[in-house]
Amino acid sequence: MLAILGVLLLVWIVVAVLGFVIKGLIWLAIIGIVLFLATSIFGWVRRKTTRR
Repeated sequence: MLAILGVLLLVWIVVAVLGFVIKGLIWLAIIGIVLFLATSIFGWVRRKTTRR
């Protein structure tokens, strides 16, 4: 599960960077950032609940 989250985080970073690099695709960067944050929060919550 942790490996899948790591891959997803890497994909979202690439999407966000591409959105900033390619002019006119700022919406892609925003989506990448939002998905990165959502995946990070999901992984953090999931990890905290599995420790108990």
